[in-house]
Amino acid sequence: MVSAVNSKSWKIRDREGQNEENREEMTIDEAFLALDAIVEALEGREITLEESFQKYQEGMGLVKKCSEKIDAVEKKVLILNENGEAYEF
Repeated sequence: MVSAVNSKSWKIRDREGQNEENREEMTIDEAFLALDAIVEALEGREITLEESFQKYQEGMGLVKKCSEKIDAVEKKVLILNENGEAYEF
């Protein structure tokens, strides 16, 4: 289950029916906002132990997706050598 961030209150709102495909459609910026909301929820005193494990797992999934997206972007970045030729790293 993926959480969405309510931009006004920065609270996590569970969205039923979200799956791995929806998480991949999330932009890196949206994922970072969701991660911020998860951290805020984990720091709160009203979260149960079970909820904190769920939020932790959800956050780790988002971190993995962000890392994959960043890796993909890095592979597309071109580097110019001293001869002015471009190549991917």
